Amino acid sequence: MTMRRVYLDNNATTPVAPEVYEAMSPYLREDFGNASSIHWFGQRAKGAIEDAREQVSKLLNARANEVAFTSGGTESDNTALFGIVEAARGESKHVVTTAIEHHAVLHAAQALERRGVKVSYVRVGPSGIVDPGDVERAIRPETVLISVMYANNELGTIQPLEEIGRIARKRDIYFHTDAVQAAGKIPIDVEKIAVDLLSMSAHKLNGPKGVGALYVRRGTALKPLLYGGSHERDRRPGTENVPGIVGLGKACEIARTHLADSAARIGALRDRLEEGILQTIPGTTVVGDRASRTPNTANIAFERVDGEAFVIALDLRGIACSTGAACSSGAIDPSHVLTAVGRSPAEARSSIRFSLGKFTSAEDIEYALEVIPAVVQQLRAIAARVSAEAPDSRFSAASKHA
Repeated sequence: MTMRRVYLDNNATTPVAPEVYEAMSPYLREDFGNASSIHWFGQRAKGAIEDAREQVSKLLNARANEVAFTSGGTESDNTALFGIVEAARGESKHVVTTAIEHHAVLHAAQALERRGVKVSYVRVGPSGIVDPGDVERAIRPETVLISVMYANNELGTIQPLEEIGRIARKRDIYFHTDAVQAAGKIPIDVEKIAVDLLSMSAHKLNGPKGVGALYVRRGTALKPLLYGGSHERDRRPGTENVPGIVGLGKACEIARTHLADSAARIGALRDRLEEGILQTIPGTTVVGDRASRTPNTANIAFERVDGEAFVIALDLRGIACSTGAACSSGAIDPSHVLTAVGRSPAEARSSIRFSLGKFTSAEDIEYALEVIPAVVQQLRAIAARVSAEAPDSRFSAASKHA
């Protein structure tokens, strides 16, 4: 018999929607032109790019000419941070961000520090939500940028961007948000949250991998990361990934059209999964705020369970989930997000992220609820046996501190 496969790792990536695939297909075959060419083939490609730019802008309530296409969320984040800092005047520069950002922001910030830029990493409490007051207190006279993610990739927690945006405007500081995990899941209005730059990625909302966008508010001083052409209004040179851009545009159109209904359906499934686990498995806790978060994400700590062993055991039974960010898969250190919100290293290693998506069904959730309790019971029995036989083992340490 074929094993049932249940995909609950949509924050890592999502399957391409059939409509997106269909929209992309012509630009992989007959409409293959270079958008910079002035002949018919090139103009077909250019027209497709501009249509996609309009589709992306509508999802964000932005102007189409404020959208620049990139290779994905990481490039968008790096362009925002390096671009603003490099364009800023003065010798002394300072950036404010948070301790729970994606590594695309954190590692960029650390690289800026090595160049002499000062960076403040605002701490976040157990809720996983930053206090706007802490952001404001971190501002210095030389602060040139505030970067706070919209929704956290591991917890799903939504940050108070409207308040932070008002602070940034009042202090005349550029404001960037990594919205990779928010776009297509919750409503986004760049005017309402007052951001100057916003990053997004196609493969997180049922589009293709390898393409993303950076919203850049008109008038924002931004230096490009790359040089070699005047593409994307001098913000991102290089021959455009036309099929990918078309796919991103179509994915944004679908997300905007079905956002409310999709969020309600997925949120109900997430709640069913969460409550089923909490009610049937003792020693389980939801990590982070349960109210202000994206409707598809649940991060649950399982006492006396090794997270990596749990993910492998579920995979053997056809269920895909993760211990944290996909970009950190295989990392030895515990999640920086979970330790930043106050979880111990052992607790962080026992936490599992379940992230639902467009194609998650009620049957998928019921199957997961059938499988998970038995797997937890089995892993806890193994941990207890190993602990009894080898008190100094990793399982023993995890058991004592989880």
